[in-house]
Amino acid sequence: MNRKTSPTDWKAPAMQRRITARYAAERRFRAMGLGAVLLSGLFLAFLLTVMVGNGARGFTYTHIAVPIDFAATPLPLDPARLGDSDADQLIANAGLADIVALAADEALGANGSALISENAWKDVRRAIKDEPALLRTRSAFELPASSLVDIAAKEGARGALGARVDALTREGKLAKHIHWSFFRNADATDPALAGIWGALKGSVLTIVIAFLIAFPTGVLAALYLEEYAPKNRWSDLIEVSINNLAAVPSIIFGLLALAVFINWFGLCQASPLVGGLTLALMTMPVIVIASRNAIKAVPPSIRDAALGVGASPVQVVFHHVLPLALPGILTGTIIGMARALGETAPLLLIGMRAFIGDVPGGVCSPSTVLPMQIFLWSDEVDRGFVEKTSAAIIVLLIVLLSMNALAIYLRNKFEKRW
Repeated sequence: MNRKTSPTDWKAPAMQRRITARYAAERRFRAMGLGAVLLSGLFLAFLLTVMVGNGARGFTYTHIAVPIDFAATPLPLDPARLGDSDADQLIANAGLADIVALAADEALGANGSALISENAWKDVRRAIKDEPALLRTRSAFELPASSLVDIAAKEGARGALGARVDALTREGKLAKHIHWSFFRNADATDPALAGIWGALKGSVLTIVIAFLIAFPTGVLAALYLEEYAPKNRWSDLIEVSINNLAAVPSIIFGLLALAVFINWFGLCQASPLVGGLTLALMTMPVIVIASRNAIKAVPPSIRDAALGVGASPVQVVFHHVLPLALPGILTGTIIGMARALGETAPLLLIGMRAFIGDVPGGVCSPSTVLPMQIFLWSDEVDRGFVEKTSAAIIVLLIVLLSMNALAIYLRNKFEKRW
């Protein structure tokens, strides 16, 4: 039975109150959304300001000019042997560290050797190897200061140390330079020598191995599941298992790697090889899911048209479907690799948290990665490592942002719209 209804009176007081309340609710919702965005932006700006403020100082280091007269205090060493493979040890055994400490005491006053880094003599050793003629002359060397002097010069200090730093600055003996050792050295116990090159090279080797294993395996698995696998309970079980693996905590993959790759297969511990295999296992489910979604997004009409002109099923997949799905596949892969680059938990269990003082020479050499290096430096007692930690975080952020920017570029470059 139809019931007659009167038309809505939009100007009635009750209706006007409802409309006013609805508009007010929309304005509150917009204000809450804008407030959430602004609050997130403020937190991000604060975080970046603190990290850049601390990290920027980590890229510089304080140096002190110290003249050394090798003619007056000769180094008992044959210059002809400076090209030998054991030249570093020969120079160290010749007493170069004592000569540098004596020269610092003479140039900087009482206890002057305490103002320079305990490993400053290694810079002199490098200079002597590059130019053996220095062994016969008097030369001024820019030596890295001790950690306390470096902090005092950058932050300011009171007391006796602050007075000596100010005096050296006025005399022109103290200056700040780009800390090249930070970019070319591996980890060290002295902030003056500690660098990120060892961890950065380990990260690159680890990610390359993970990519070479996870990308082709994940894409081929996605192609099979999406294009060829029969739709039954077994394929459904595999799909559920892959989705569950993508949500497994990363430390579980570290336990698996420890049990299988190290204890069972006997592969080299704390190496980029085992680290890459571990991260490949962790990122492979993400790549499979991203690849399947990208393949599903290809319209069925593309497949039908290719089959209609005589293409085989394999040609349809590799000549038509895969090229169109490639932007989504690459985007998911790069984002998965960026996540793997920032992981530490699975690498803790395979020994990559140990102190590694050398740059890795290959995929089986002991090494660490950038996130692990940041973790280790943040636990150091020496205050000189605080700014090194922030500087390493900046480097890691630059690498991660570059990978995300690459993913956006590839998507925009290869994406096709229908």
